[in-house]
Amino acid sequence: MAQSAQFDQVSVLAKANVYFDGKVVSHTVIFPDGSKKTLGLIYPGTYHFGTQKAERMELVAGSASVVFDGTDLRQDYAEGTSFDVPANSGFSITVAEGICEYICSYIES
Repeated sequence: MAQSAQFDQVSVLAKANVYFDGKVVSHTVIFPDGSKKTLGLIYPGTYHFGTQKAERMELVAGSASVVFDGTDLRQDYAEGTSFDVPANSGFSITVAEGICEYICSYIES
């Protein structure tokens, strides 16, 4: 799946979403149709996120491993790959080195 390198005709919220003492930071992008995505960075470490809405995480740069709630299976994802997270669920993401850049899309059900 090819990631977009640029989003045109959008609004960006200047206030950052800052998690885990600044080790995960994102900005919200709002599209003309009202849909939202977040664009962010994850620094080395392991972090757990819960979801209310279903999400698609696309890795733009770097790599990470993910364990989805309810499983013990660790799955590796590299730049240019993506994974989906069900609504009302969660996942733990580990970045071993470097910075992982991502686009998070909220999947309408």
